[in-house]
Amino acid sequence: MTPAIPELEQIRDRFQRAVADVTSLDALRAVRNRFLNRTDGEATLAVKMIASRPADEKRAFGAAANALKKEIEDALAAREAALAAAAPATGAVDITLPGRVPLLGRRHPLTQVRERIEDIFVAMGYSVIEGPELEDDWHNFEALNMPPEHPARDMQDTLYLDARLPADARGRQASLLRTHTSGMQIRYMEAQAPPVRIIAPGRVYRRDNFDATHTPMFTQVEGLVVDEGISLGDLKGTLNAFAARFFDAAVKTRFRPSFFPYTEPSAELDVECQGCAGKGCALCKHTGWIEVLGCGMVHPAVFEAVGYDAERYTGFAFGVGIERLALRLYGIDDIRMFYENDLRFLEQLAP
Repeated sequence: MTPAIPELEQIRDRFQRAVADVTSLDALRAVRNRFLNRTDGEATLAVKMIASRPADEKRAFGAAANALKKEIEDALAAREAALAAAAPATGAVDITLPGRVPLLGRRHPLTQVRERIEDIFVAMGYSVIEGPELEDDWHNFEALNMPPEHPARDMQDTLYLDARLPADARGRQASLLRTHTSGMQIRYMEAQAPPVRIIAPGRVYRRDNFDATHTPMFTQVEGLVVDEGISLGDLKGTLNAFAARFFDAAVKTRFRPSFFPYTEPSAELDVECQGCAGKGCALCKHTGWIEVLGCGMVHPAVFEAVGYDAERYTGFAFGVGIERLALRLYGIDDIRMFYENDLRFLEQLAP
């Protein structure tokens, strides 16, 4: 039996107390490092002390020190095995825990309304097109019968770019953020011959304050139909059918004369207020009607700008704000609610 050596017995005693307190693998690693670290572990230093012992003690001290180190290694291995056996298996499911409902993402209410509009017009045979949000003066204004002196070009209404982007093949440079998606109608007609039946949804920008009814960025859907023999009756029939599909089959509509530079004649479509059934309330400003979109027959000047024969072809166009329809559909009176990202609000409108 190896004789007891006080220095080694003290190390053994400290180790036994330390390992007795271990309850986790992390704590066990700390104990292993304390006693077996290659540079300053207590058992390691004990072995290194052999060289400093008197010659007649070296053999006995060395045997005892190495025996202690082996004892510590075996004890740590046994303790590690016991802790590993008691630990739950990696990836195991604890069936005693209560279930958790996974969080599911849903489409934003404005996205839902946009898809609803697109589905209605696609069912009518329309194509959906998209285009650039950085637009040039020609497509955004001039080709739509808005000459340089038109008030819509005012710096107070339109967001212009400080630096113009490289010109396209026709030498036109993007100089503003589009104020409507009507520019896509021009781009489409420049590239395609009649007949035309398209809608162009997308973000548009105006120099507006952010309040209950305005926002400097909003979304629109523009529509365009061009062919031989297109009449105002086709326009009214199309938009009445859209209103019946979007709101309710029994919804009442009316057309009011209006003015837009790129249509003649022009009109605005109103629908009966959903909140008061036409009796008058704060939502409809006590008129019983709510304006939802502008429309009209395409102005001959627009056809001339894209090279269409205005004597042969006629057409109609319309534009609707998606936020405006969403306010009416959901009975909301503050447009900012769509942009504040309050999940308590958004989840109420989830599909």
